[in-house]
Amino acid sequence: MEKIHVLLVEDEKTLAMIIKDTLEEQGFKIDTACNGEEGLRAFFSLKPDVVVADVMMPRMDGFEMVRRIRQSDRQTPVLFLTARSAINDVVEGFELGANDYLKKPFGMQELIVRIKALMNKAFVSKEIADTYEIGYYLFNAVAQQLVFAGSVQALSHRESEILKRLCKQRNEVVNMQGILLDLWGDDTFFNARSLHVFITKLRHKLAKDHRIRIVNVRGIGYKLIVEGE
Repeated sequence: MEKIHVLLVEDEKTLAMIIKDTLEEQGFKIDTACNGEEGLRAFFSLKPDVVVADVMMPRMDGFEMVRRIRQSDRQTPVLFLTARSAINDVVEGFELGANDYLKKPFGMQELIVRIKALMNKAFVSKEIADTYEIGYYLFNAVAQQLVFAGSVQALSHRESEILKRLCKQRNEVVNMQGILLDLWGDDTFFNARSLHVFITKLRHKLAKDHRIRIVNVRGIGYKLIVEGE
């Protein structure tokens, strides 16, 4: 099982060191930042599983940091650490998109339990959000599986990512260049041919429901259609 990757944003150096050492001993992967500006940069470069952040920090406080994170990321769990106990602060934190709140001083075991609980909720929410009905198929993008009449087919990472894009824009053309840049890193002719091979594989895996078609819109991209829907 992969380690839970935590971004800890805390300006109290001693507390940050204690939290980091304790969590690492418990099998977590920890990166740290000492203020909101540094935390914001670290969040977008490191893409952690969960953010644990102090509220009162120099240069940019935790509230402003999370407000900016939530402009583009609504999924990553955020837990605030704070000595501020006024109810207005708690309300403001949740309105900005925090998922949990822990008041200082706190026990390390409680912090660990809270982080794991947030990760479990995030995984369940993501799994529900990334499940799609395609005709008689059920596609789970998290598990990378196609289910048909109780039979499960495993998908590769690229097959799953391509199909997820087609599902999100069902009945619309998904731009081929965008897929290539996202999943291959460039849109060369060779990679375009490789993409077409993956599309062919997906057509075969969806072939048990004859209403499903992945249409090639020449020179532009691909479109997922389920006839009769």
